[in-house]
Amino acid sequence: MREINVNAITDVVSQLCIKANKVLPSDLTALIAQSAEAETSAVACSVMNDLMLNLDAAKKLDIPICQDCGMAVVFINIGQDVHFVGGDLEKAINEGVRRGYKEGFLRCSVVEDPLLRKNTGDNTPAVIHTRIVPGDKVEITVAPKGFGSENMSCLKMFTPAATREDIIEYVLDSIVKAGGNPCPPIVLGIGIGGDFEQCAYLAKKALCRNVNLRNANEYYADMEKEILNLANSLNIGPQGFGGKTTALAVNIETAPTHIAGLPVAVNFGCHVTRHMTEIL
Repeated sequence: MREINVNAITDVVSQLCIKANKVLPSDLTALIAQSAEAETSAVACSVMNDLMLNLDAAKKLDIPICQDCGMAVVFINIGQDVHFVGGDLEKAINEGVRRGYKEGFLRCSVVEDPLLRKNTGDNTPAVIHTRIVPGDKVEITVAPKGFGSENMSCLKMFTPAATREDIIEYVLDSIVKAGGNPCPPIVLGIGIGGDFEQCAYLAKKALCRNVNLRNANEYYADMEKEILNLANSLNIGPQGFGGKTTALAVNIETAPTHIAGLPVAVNFGCHVTRHMTEIL
């Protein structure tokens, strides 16, 4: 049994909140640069170059990539041989978010009640997803989620009679309806299967996958490529001004489901689909 003091969790979460808001994962940065080179429209090229200049400026000036520093989404995989000491794990995670957003001078955007709308002032509470896994390590991923893209996300409970083509049509329709609102070029996380809440979780988790990695199942890897190609033929383009680059990547995650159901969730990520991971 390995003991981990929850203070270590607080420290890591705090650091990840700051890093994730200021530095985009290298795989996504490289893909943005590649897409900029592929653009032929003068307007699209100009927009893509501006996006890259923004990333460089954030790095040089040590400031957030985007003014919307997001709601803190925390995925934590806990080894079953780990024993936490020194306090409450959930409180420790939220303390890390509190410190990170305060010390990193990040915008606090969480309200304590969905209708009364009073800001909590420290971006807590976080959305926390815990999972027990084999081993004695703890893997923490912090994914700040801005709501320009989040608000475009959608979920549909298909019947089992729905085909692959039906799902692709639904995803493309959601992209068209979103237009320039999610700050394209987008990253799409798609969850297929499970139940109502699990497919939404899968879609959110899919946004944290390296954009160069395709689904391990060839069937879904081909589906990812097909949706990406179709999305980029829509001419929505960077920031909605037209062009070849509407989407940077499509990541699909699946789960077993009920014989009577086929849930599908689409979670939009903007061109700064932020996430950072550390293992204790």
